[in-house]
Amino acid sequence: MKKTLSIIALSIIGFGLVSCKKENKETQSTETATTDSAAVAAPVTTDSAAAPVAGEAAAPVSNEPSTSVALSENSFDFGKIKKGDKVEHVYEITNTGKNPLIISEVKPGCGCTAPDFTKEPIMPGKKGKVTLHFDSSSFDGNVQKYADVFANVEKAPIRLTFTANIQP
Repeated sequence: MKKTLSIIALSIIGFGLVSCKKENKETQSTETATTDSAAVAAPVTTDSAAAPVAGEAAAPVSNEPSTSVALSENSFDFGKIKKGDKVEHVYEITNTGKNPLIISEVKPGCGCTAPDFTKEPIMPGKKGKVTLHFDSSSFDGNVQKYADVFANVEKAPIRLTFTANIQP
């Protein structure tokens, strides 16, 4: 009986885990993201899709005074890349508020994406960076990925997205 319960428990846990490869198949999109020049320095808005999902740990809420930001862009298209390529893109973030901007965490939606970001406070009027590194080794075709930026802004997290068309 204990052995049966152990097997059932392990099965449930195993089905609950999602790999990058499985996520890719579920979120594959044929749409291509475009960069609109009107989006440069546009105020950041977020939607409910960026809210933490039940069962995921939410990033810590900042105790710092809120500020506002503008992004050079919030989505990027790598275009066609070869399977196995490791690519990166830098998103510039400008503090348009009156308080220092503090990025507390950047959480990618998949283990295939690794973030780097400005760790020190970004003073009003100054710019910081969020860099997303993507490893295409586990993917084929069109993919869309994201990372959530947690900072002391009213509507956190800020969702950054990118797309790529991975060729064999």
